[in-house]
Amino acid sequence: MKHPFLMAVLTFCVFSQYTFAQEEAITPEKYTAHNKGKFYVFWGGNRANFTNSDIHFQGADYDFTLHDVAAQDKPKGWHIDYINPGRMTIPQTNLRVGYFITDKYNISIGVDHMKYVMQQDQVARISGNYPAEYNNTVVSNGMVDLTDESFLTFEHTDGLNYINTEFSRVDDISKWFGITNTDVFQINVTEGVGGGVLFPKTNAKLFNKERHDDFHISGFGLSAKAGLNLTFFKHFFIQAELKGGYINMNDIKTTYSNDDKASQHFMFLQRVIAFGGIFRI
Repeated sequence: MKHPFLMAVLTFCVFSQYTFAQEEAITPEKYTAHNKGKFYVFWGGNRANFTNSDIHFQGADYDFTLHDVAAQDKPKGWHIDYINPGRMTIPQTNLRVGYFITDKYNISIGVDHMKYVMQQDQVARISGNYPAEYNNTVVSNGMVDLTDESFLTFEHTDGLNYINTEFSRVDDISKWFGITNTDVFQINVTEGVGGGVLFPKTNAKLFNKERHDDFHISGFGLSAKAGLNLTFFKHFFIQAELKGGYINMNDIKTTYSNDDKASQHFMFLQRVIAFGGIFRI
């Protein structure tokens, strides 16, 4: 052969390409490389804040509004009730089940179980018609003192249940931190929007009427979120979220009479910590 060196180079190149192709063929694809077709579920807890709101009360012989009413959540703290099947509705909790329709996008349905408690130690402006017996007692100069609970107690504590559907995006940012084996540990960011209905169990006592405490579809909500997801060993994750939105409840049951109802709308902000799993069926 006239060009033995050239033949040796060509042989080496062909062999190298073949070997590299073989190595690529036998390298298994990481489970975390694709999400399409995976399901996930998570369970966690939340703390929530609410903007002040006007609450409008209507009945057969009254029609009044409390203005700029302050409210707060009712935290349980770290507690065994979060995993006790018989007491899971006592803390403020978040449950969500979702499915990835593409590698980055998923749809889900969930329940954000917040708790909303009107602050009792406040004086609120009142307008409209209410029973005259409260004049010059708890109501004076257009202001009502709610402290002694004789005029009103009002809370959604079992709870402010926001049943919603979300459309979310997930992006793997592991490479930003030099992480190459995402099947061991993966860092994702997520963001999404959602909407749904409010199904609160409103615990209210208005005037001297019998206390009401029942579930009722009361309105709707809209929300948006952003979060950080840490996935371990392909299937297990911790997710932290900031979730804010708008709640409009125009049909709140306040007593057992069909004549009595309330309405309010406000903004909310949740901080959520959840634990979950992701898998392919």
